[in-house]
Amino acid sequence: MKLKEIIELLNAKVIVDGNIENVEIEKVTASDLMSDVLALGEEGSLLVTGLSSPQCIRTAGVVGIPAVLIVRNRDTMPETIEAAKLSGIILLSTKYSMFETCGILYAKGLKPVKV
Repeated sequence: MKLKEIIELLNAKVIVDGNIENVEIEKVTASDLMSDVLALGEEGSLLVTGLSSPQCIRTAGVVGIPAVLIVRNRDTMPETIEAAKLSGIILLSTKYSMFETCGILYAKGLKPVKV
């Protein structure tokens, strides 16, 4: 699924834009524990998290995740926005909870990363 479709589906706000038009997402990594993302995350997946600190951006960069979606309309730290800009990672926000977000994405055919 194109990232642009995910943004529309979740009524997500684009905080840091990247090359959204060309990003294809097939799997979702959902966690607030960045150690789990480092261990189980997959390159090219979408990171769904409630963590809004720069750590989520650094972790996404290490794993090769092109976009981070912060749930529950959490306030995003200026340092997180700057880290996303510097690393070229797309940063998004949605009003939905992590449970709702993952349910919506799963219902539309996106798969979880393998555990």
